[in-house]
Amino acid sequence: MAKKAKSRTASQAAVKKRSGAKAAPRLSARKAVKAKAVRAKARTVTPKKPARPKQRIAISHHREEDFKADGLRAYAKYRDLGIAAASHGLAQAHVIRLQGPCNPDEVSKLHFHDVEFQMVYVLKGWVKTYMDGEGETLMKEGSAWTQPPKIKHMILDYSDDVELLEVILPAEFKTVELKA
Repeated sequence: MAKKAKSRTASQAAVKKRSGAKAAPRLSARKAVKAKAVRAKARTVTPKKPARPKQRIAISHHREEDFKADGLRAYAKYRDLGIAAASHGLAQAHVIRLQGPCNPDEVSKLHFHDVEFQMVYVLKGWVKTYMDGEGETLMKEGSAWTQPPKIKHMILDYSDDVELLEVILPAEFKTVELKA
């Protein structure tokens, strides 16, 4: 009987050796798969954007002499509200006075802006616009609208006293004029 007991122990040891030998490669294969996944994830992670400089407070009080004819359109005067400088180019905001009377030959040109965000609020008067997919819309004092990035649009008409507040991201952008 002693021999039998010894054989069982030897066979049990052999089984342990075999199962142990198989367990080791499985464990390292799992580690290898996990390590490969971690490396792949590290390659696909997008780099962090550089931190923007800290924004500062911008205060702008109404002064007639701040309206300048040095903006995007020759038929408009712009009052910069200091947002571009305060936000380090993140956004810009200005009050726009369209100079009347409206001349459709000069004003009504289909165009788009390469921006991330654009919002316009009518402070005074009215403006009639065309936006691709929306058609013609009359915006009156108190009206506001957003224009999705690169939407084709144009001004059709406006009152002689119209004033608009415009907020755009980013502060620097391209405007592309199109053939109507």
